[in-house]
Amino acid sequence: MVEVLLVVGLLVAVFVGFNIGGSSTGVAFGPAVGSGIISKTAAAVLMTGFALLGGATVGTRVIETMGGDIVPQAEFTLAASVTVLFFVGLALLISNLFGVPASTSMTAVGAIAGLGVASGTINWEVMGQIVTWWLVAPITAFWVCAMIGRYLYPHLEARFAIESPGEEKTTREQVGGILVVAIACYMAFAAGASNVANAVAPLIGSGDLALYPGVALAGAAIGLGAFTIARRTLDTVGSGLTQLPILASLIVEIVSASIITGLSQIGIPASLAVSATMCIVGLGWGRATRTTRLADAAGAAVTGKAAVGSGDGGGVSVNAIAADDGTDATANGGTREVAPIGEEEPGDVATAADLFDPDATGRVVMLWILTPTIAATASFLVFEYVPVF
Repeated sequence: MVEVLLVVGLLVAVFVGFNIGGSSTGVAFGPAVGSGIISKTAAAVLMTGFALLGGATVGTRVIETMGGDIVPQAEFTLAASVTVLFFVGLALLISNLFGVPASTSMTAVGAIAGLGVASGTINWEVMGQIVTWWLVAPITAFWVCAMIGRYLYPHLEARFAIESPGEEKTTREQVGGILVVAIACYMAFAAGASNVANAVAPLIGSGDLALYPGVALAGAAIGLGAFTIARRTLDTVGSGLTQLPILASLIVEIVSASIITGLSQIGIPASLAVSATMCIVGLGWGRATRTTRLADAAGAAVTGKAAVGSGDGGGVSVNAIAADDGTDATANGGTREVAPIGEEEPGDVATAADLFDPDATGRVVMLWILTPTIAATASFLVFEYVPVF
């Protein structure tokens, strides 16, 4: 019976890692593949290697948190570990049915928390720290990218816009290509650091799987997903690059990967998808607000009148980051002039491209909240009332 449970646990762990590889590869290497810089096979190789590196280094701290800090290791019996992994796999299934990338980290923590509450052994201090960072991380991602969008993005776009390489690559295109791939590898590292624990932490916590063999298993499963189902997600993300310029994609990747790597370093399991989404929203919002000075906006708030330079009614569109792909940034050997804040016209920073749908975003956020809640509730009920536990 023990051997059967262990096999089931390993299979579920592989399933979780497989799905992580399928989704994370598209997020990390979509810009590189979509712009023709590297192939899908090369992306899969790099994803596998850097995700494994992230899991084997920074990711071990997240494994410690999820495998023994939220609840004591003694609570992770083999049956309990398999049950926790089952709920993570269920969350992935639900998210796939709804077409929304669920946060496996949040769902796994929810399932572990359910076990801890049912057994009366949950460490509320650790849970409080984790939940606090779940709130702080997306807010930080939004405001960092909002400031970049408002004050830096147009200047970066004018001077360093990265173009897709042509048949004869210029020095600019070669440097840009190297930068795109390097940042994609950094994103893959962050994904491994954050997500390897989701696949194997319960089994490592139970003592049925050693740390580095567990990391190797998760890394191999992520690689399997990268070489197979990720090809479809790479197509999806790559085709979307007409709406999200390469430069914007790289800013989103750098900021979100840095946040998640930093949290992983202190052992906090957090969602890369949530941070990346808030980076996109923040970057677009900040870019669009360049049509209005802060003083004008404050005055409009007091008087109720539209702010100067805000266009029709002072509306702000987060579609702004798709306005200009920077292809004319170095025309005639110079750099494109950037209008000062408050002097840009709304038409210069907004397009019909619909990068931010409030209704769709609401559904995504709802599912991000719903999946760990369902996992925690279901886990509690199982561990509390099913006799075998």
